[in-house]
Amino acid sequence: MIGSIRLLLTGVDTFCIFRILVALILLEFSSCSIPRKGKMAQTDKVQCYEPATMMYLGYFPALTPDEVKEHVAQARKAQKIWAQSSFKQRRQFLRILLKYIIEHQELICEISSRDTGKTMVDASLGEIMTTCEKITWLLAEGEKWLKPEYRSSGRSMLHKRAKVEFYPLGVIGAIVSWNYPFHNVFNPMLAAVFSGNAAVIKVSEHASWSGCFYFRIIQAALAAVGAPDNLVHILTGFAETGQALVSSVDKIIFVGSPGVGKMIMQKASETLIPVTLELGGKDAFIVCEDVDVPHVVQVATRGALQSSGQNCAGAERFYVHKDIYSTFVAQIVKLVKSISVGPPLAGRYDMGAICMQEHAEKLQNLMNDALEKGAEIVCRGSFGNLGEDAVDQFFPPTVLVNVDHSMKLMQEEAFGPIIPIMKFSSDEEAVKLANDSKYGLGCAVFSGNQKRAIEIASQLHCGVAAINDFASTYMCQSLPFGGVKHSGFGRFAGVEGLRACCLVKSVVEDKWWPYIKTKIPKPIQYPVAENGFEFQESLVEALYGLNVWDRLRALVDVLKILLEQNSASRTL
Repeated sequence: MIGSIRLLLTGVDTFCIFRILVALILLEFSSCSIPRKGKMAQTDKVQCYEPATMMYLGYFPALTPDEVKEHVAQARKAQKIWAQSSFKQRRQFLRILLKYIIEHQELICEISSRDTGKTMVDASLGEIMTTCEKITWLLAEGEKWLKPEYRSSGRSMLHKRAKVEFYPLGVIGAIVSWNYPFHNVFNPMLAAVFSGNAAVIKVSEHASWSGCFYFRIIQAALAAVGAPDNLVHILTGFAETGQALVSSVDKIIFVGSPGVGKMIMQKASETLIPVTLELGGKDAFIVCEDVDVPHVVQVATRGALQSSGQNCAGAERFYVHKDIYSTFVAQIVKLVKSISVGPPLAGRYDMGAICMQEHAEKLQNLMNDALEKGAEIVCRGSFGNLGEDAVDQFFPPTVLVNVDHSMKLMQEEAFGPIIPIMKFSSDEEAVKLANDSKYGLGCAVFSGNQKRAIEIASQLHCGVAAINDFASTYMCQSLPFGGVKHSGFGRFAGVEGLRACCLVKSVVEDKWWPYIKTKIPKPIQYPVAENGFEFQESLVEALYGLNVWDRLRALVDVLKILLEQNSASRTL
């Protein structure tokens, strides 16, 4: 459809083209017959429900390995054309997307809310702002970081020019999680397409409805700038679909759990493609005694409850100095008691639903283990008007005290709205507790003394750190994002993430100096002269000797050997 319409719109304003295309595809999407109730999940279909109401949204096919390979083959053909595109054309694609996002924030957030259960505010923070920030950064700096970068040629290569060139890898594959369906699709797609690649993205079976909706926006924007058809693909399915994608692409980006991440690595090893893994975290939130407690309590609560706690870099372990522990707990309890939980599009609620079915049971099991080992619940939020079918999809925000590291709640990623608070006595103890985790994605450290907060954060073994703030590292899209240990490796976002979509090629060439060109010195030309090693020994010292007089002496020896060699050659 997109390709044929584009031929009819030649010469029309690009934004006008985009609006026409979006109107057509959204009309097509909205005209689908969607029953309220449906069958249970099947292996050949991905069934989609609203978590907050359990309303049936429809289904999408679970693509087979052969179908996946066909999608990748189509993307590969399109990429060969797109690789020759100009940065001007790529920026135009980004500008169209940015304009659409700004003008249709409510629609994008509502789609995200319906498919994942998050509130409109949570969707705006996690979906809209982060994506707009990424697009804005790419527009401002993307081209600069993809142009050849000149480097030092070293002492032995002063007559050479050294540089690094960045070429698209080909087809970038991504398997993304459900918690931010809009941003998790756009994040890898933007980096891949801007760097000249094609993108094939498998969306989660828990967020396929929104992923396919957002895909149509991408298709329309690409068509509006004259990009080749099939440059970006969205795949729906289960594990088999994801495995086939890993086997077919030139790089894989995975956002998910450590267990699945290990399987991704194993599959990627068969074709030896690069892998970027973001596998969640158990982020520490450290609060020193010299802070403005009411301010930090607000930040802490947002850090724990953003998207119902379903946040890869969410705050999951709270360490509060003993001198303000009681005050901090009292104030966070008061705040959490005021938070209402309910279907986000059915009323004014502060927190929405849990996306995955049966996840509430996992959260309760973590809580039960903690309670059996001595923890105490001091507060739970209140429920709003829940539908009978969706009651199990909600979990109230909960504050626990008397927690310790023997509890699963302090070791396993909860991915839910639970706030476990533990006291510490010294900065050294806080560092020890924060590092006592198999995860290492991020951390947040709060202190009235910024130098102290920086010192604490510098000792934490994690990939990102926020000083007197939460999640600010992700909003700075110039920075790489990723973790260590079981939180994965590799980085997306920033210069590192953009260049990770590229073949990084080192190039050395002659400078345009007259009378100077590459030539092998006679003593080490074949057949190698008797004094060949003596020449090399003197040359090394002349170039790298620590003492200037030693280097000069060695240089004289080098020249002597060259003169002797030239004299011997003339005699012959």
